[in-house]
Amino acid sequence: MVQYEVVKKEGLKMIKATLNGETFSAEAGALHYMQGNVQLVAKSAGGVGGMFKAALGGQSIVRPQYSGTGEVFLGPPIFGEYNILELNGDGWVLDDGAYVCSDQGIKLDIIRNSLWTSTFGGESMFQTVVRGHGTVVYQSEGPVEEIILDNDTLSVDGSFAVARTESLEFSVERATKSFFGSKMSGEGFLNVMRGSGKVMLAPVPNRDVNLINQVRGIGGHIISRLSK
Repeated sequence: MVQYEVVKKEGLKMIKATLNGETFSAEAGALHYMQGNVQLVAKSAGGVGGMFKAALGGQSIVRPQYSGTGEVFLGPPIFGEYNILELNGDGWVLDDGAYVCSDQGIKLDIIRNSLWTSTFGGESMFQTVVRGHGTVVYQSEGPVEEIILDNDTLSVDGSFAVARTESLEFSVERATKSFFGSKMSGEGFLNVMRGSGKVMLAPVPNRDVNLINQVRGIGGHIISRLSK
């Protein structure tokens, strides 16, 4: 099995994939560098139908595969988090742009959200679905928290659910029964997940991301002052 490890250098995180004769797939452009007897082959996203769905959902039409023996470092290097998810025949829906790489036993697909969901729920019109047996790596802006639902309901204010099991029913609903009440409550619309399964929430941004944003804000303030 391919061994995936989150490595940190100078505060930045990357994925290190160690191969011993295995093969795995990654998002196009994710390669940072590799060492050893590793071959890179560009594979189309599952024929004409798969290529059309990939293009429609904003995914790469060609997805690199890495095979051989050695180490592959994937990025881009981020201050956020890389998360490792194990699938045992189940399916997961990933947030837009969250997918990084996966084992050969994982199949990628696209689901289409309604216009209502994408407009009021903060989700993309199309989301990536991963199914099968093996490991999936995805990224998030901050640490994830696992929420387990057992015939239950989870309501989230914002698009903090970076991954959820495909078995869950997903909808966007008003915070209160009336449109006026939702506006007055200050909550507006909620992303609602019902059923039995798991949700990975990233409710708290990474501290490094906060620091970077603060530095950017200070830099912008200084530039604004100097331009006057």
